[in-house]
Amino acid sequence: MPYTPTPTDPKQTPIRINLLSDTQTRPTPAMREAIARADVGDEQIGDDPTVNLLCERVADLLGKEAAVFMPSGTMCNVSATLAHCRPGDEIVAHETAHIIAREGGAHAALGGFQVTRLPGPDGQFSVETFRAALHPRTRYEPPQTVVSVEQTANIGGGTVWKKDTLDAVAALGKSNGMATHMDGARLLNACVATGIGARDMSAGWDSVWIDFSKGLGAPVGAAIAGSRDFIDEVWRWKQRLGGSMRQAGVCAAACVYALDHHVDRLADDHANARALARGLSQISGMEVQQPETNLVFFNPAGAGVPGQQMVAKLRERGVLLAMMDGRIRACTHLDVSAAMIEETVSLVRDIVRQA
Repeated sequence: MPYTPTPTDPKQTPIRINLLSDTQTRPTPAMREAIARADVGDEQIGDDPTVNLLCERVADLLGKEAAVFMPSGTMCNVSATLAHCRPGDEIVAHETAHIIAREGGAHAALGGFQVTRLPGPDGQFSVETFRAALHPRTRYEPPQTVVSVEQTANIGGGTVWKKDTLDAVAALGKSNGMATHMDGARLLNACVATGIGARDMSAGWDSVWIDFSKGLGAPVGAAIAGSRDFIDEVWRWKQRLGGSMRQAGVCAAACVYALDHHVDRLADDHANARALARGLSQISGMEVQQPETNLVFFNPAGAGVPGQQMVAKLRERGVLLAMMDGRIRACTHLDVSAAMIEETVSLVRDIVRQA
């Protein structure tokens, strides 16, 4: 399982510190007020003013012609590949990419696409690795139609693709007739961490989306941007997939509020992640990947406690984390305070000491 299931036994210790994912955030009181005040209409026919405002904001933020509001980031990825590709086409992505590891095989099941898995450390592939994966366009091989990157790279440790690498990958893809797609679920984390604006970060990428239900703290939603023709085609797939909504302004209002109030504060999450990594690194035998954004991956086996056991013991103490690809992942977000980070480090230290 990619994640440790959230326990439902009422006899278990209540969760006090939720580091499972930034998807665990709850709407703040002010965000709930924005939801309650939302001006709404029928989103499916383009008549919801709050959804329309959000789409205009996202298109401008990412430097694209248009955007569309989606129920989830997964639907953004799936709709984008369905719009870019035809059955039998090939998508190139890192071997740990969300489109491969976390979307239930949707791209093969719905589009008939194959995905070439590129290796590389920290969830990223190099320009040289990408170039080596390209093949001549002959009738014997599938058309290579899309190159996809994930900013930040989740399983890679929340790492940030460097701007010059993104530019080089996009240029190489375009020179070989490929569309460029950026899974930007945590793109704004990368922007806050580097100081590079979202428009500059996504320049050269034909389709880009951002998630509102992670670090930005909205209860639901994502938005994908691109050219008007591309967004028209994405809308067709949104309709086919059942993603069209009615009075979706109640959801979009939370996203607009998040853009206004929750972007700059992502720096707090990054600071808490660094503090967690620093504290864990001081425990003998603990293997910790130093975070670039809000994800901290660590392995306590060298400290005498297997990962699954550590997760279970922390859950007994009211702390929830995830096992992901053999390591523990802790994710900081707006519902995690600096005091919670200190307590988590203390609890991990106690568990190691008892072992």
